[in-house]
Amino acid sequence: MSTSDVGDAYPVAEHVVDSRRILRRIRRFGRHFALPPFLDTGRARTTATLQLSLAAVVLVYVVIAVPWGYAGDLGLFWLGAIVVLGAGGVALLVPWARVSAWWIMAVPIIDLLGIALLRQSLPTGGFGVLFFIPAIWLAIYFGIGGYLVGIIVAPAILVTTAIVDPRQDVGYVTFSLPLMIVVVATISLALGRQMTAQRRLFTRQTRTMARTLRRAQKQEELLAEVLDTIDFGVIRLAADGSTTVANEAHARLQRAARSAEAGSGGHAAFAADGVTPVDRQDTPFARAARGEVFDNQIVWFGGDGPRRRALSVTARRTRAVDGSDNGAVIVSRDVTAELTALRARDSLVSSVSHELRTPLTSIIGYLELAVDDPDVPERARGYLDVAERNVSRLLEIVSDILTASSTSEMSADLTISQQDVDIADVVRASGESWAPAAAERAIAIDMAGVRPAPAYADPLRMRQVIDNLVSNAVKYNRDGGRVTLSTTSDGITTWITVTDTGVGVSESDVGRLFERFFRVADTSTGTGLGLSISRELVRAHGGDIIVTSTAGVGSTFSVQLPASAESLDDPDAIITISRTGASRREEDQDT
Repeated sequence: MSTSDVGDAYPVAEHVVDSRRILRRIRRFGRHFALPPFLDTGRARTTATLQLSLAAVVLVYVVIAVPWGYAGDLGLFWLGAIVVLGAGGVALLVPWARVSAWWIMAVPIIDLLGIALLRQSLPTGGFGVLFFIPAIWLAIYFGIGGYLVGIIVAPAILVTTAIVDPRQDVGYVTFSLPLMIVVVATISLALGRQMTAQRRLFTRQTRTMARTLRRAQKQEELLAEVLDTIDFGVIRLAADGSTTVANEAHARLQRAARSAEAGSGGHAAFAADGVTPVDRQDTPFARAARGEVFDNQIVWFGGDGPRRRALSVTARRTRAVDGSDNGAVIVSRDVTAELTALRARDSLVSSVSHELRTPLTSIIGYLELAVDDPDVPERARGYLDVAERNVSRLLEIVSDILTASSTSEMSADLTISQQDVDIADVVRASGESWAPAAAERAIAIDMAGVRPAPAYADPLRMRQVIDNLVSNAVKYNRDGGRVTLSTTSDGITTWITVTDTGVGVSESDVGRLFERFFRVADTSTGTGLGLSISRELVRAHGGDIIVTSTAGVGSTFSVQLPASAESLDDPDAIITISRTGASRREEDQDT
């Protein structure tokens, strides 16, 4: 992939060379050019190389002796040359791979005989140096056995012929040449053993590498099969941003995205809301190529229409063995149907909730008028009070459902109008409004700890949050219990604490208190939306809610808010919130 491809909204893997296809072509090509017998195995090649070296030297002697005349016994010369050249023919023609390796020893032994005839034809012709070749061959190829044959036979021929042939003088040269043959053969034996050890080592390493290669190929095939069977698109980016691996699911998503783009006739990619255009360099794939890490980033491809697709993309960096950056892995998933269904659900809930709220508000108004009418009998007034309370409760449920729909991650963002406020005023007003309901059960609301505390918040939304927490503290408290409200601030973060002496929550249920529609068994009569909505409202402010509870003892809800607009960008504020709220948000995303 070229550098220009890094910003592609949907990258694809670059072409990968199929080595197996190349090997198959080489094998088919090689069938037409079979190697000759003397090159088909290592044993045959070694035999041919050594023997042809000696034969070539003898052939040079023949070329020189024939035209210029030969001073020695020409018959012995030709006999020796024929023996050596004949041994060369044997070395080329015999299929050595089919016979025992020891049969090859016959070739250098024949060479010793041929060299002896050549030397005997002309003792002063320098043929004695040719004994080095079979001696080296025997020592290297046959080990100690061949070494003994070489250092015995070759020197024996040299010394014996010098003694019995009257043409030769027995002197220093008679014994120096055999001694040199022994030295050279000894060195050859040592080198041969070293070469044999290296060859065995290389053989073992080759076998090990072959097994490792087979295992790697099997693992690669298994990985490819697994990647191609999953519905998630998976691609791997190298450190330079190029795409090296892409599974079949990613290819399908890519085709669908390009089809959506082609059908839109306009911009290619849009943000999670489906409306805001996203530049090509800001798509999740381009961001991952630049080194960014993120979770479940939603991007829409194409304009409105049936071919429009939504992808949820997650990117993670990979590390090499030495810890250096090694690229990234990107997982993409088609969430078009899911997002469409959620938006349809939220739209339906919002529509129904709005339609219910209007007549319920009208009913409450007329009930209030009826209750205030002096002509209504006292008994009927009691019935009207009951009806008014239940209609008010039904309106609260409708409001909760509407709020839950509006704060859905798949819906439009909840409107928050933050400003600098004294959150103590909001907390105090909430406590005073719930005091009459608490007094009916002799529950005391202690607001001695409510002190001036700055907060950057929407007072209306925070009143909704605090009302929900205080109402729960009263509702799930025991008769004669206590609700304690307090506010504190360090200038960066502001805390609101609501503590009750009620029934509390078990440890297993604490982690689920903020789940939508979750209600604690045998204690809750609400919709299970209040705490979920409250937390979403607080998080929209840049804060969070933390709860601690003990069954039979009570619960404490702590609300964290930024103390000012500046504290939202303050590193200390980020650290403070990350230790509680932000880290909790990351856990929620992971789960």
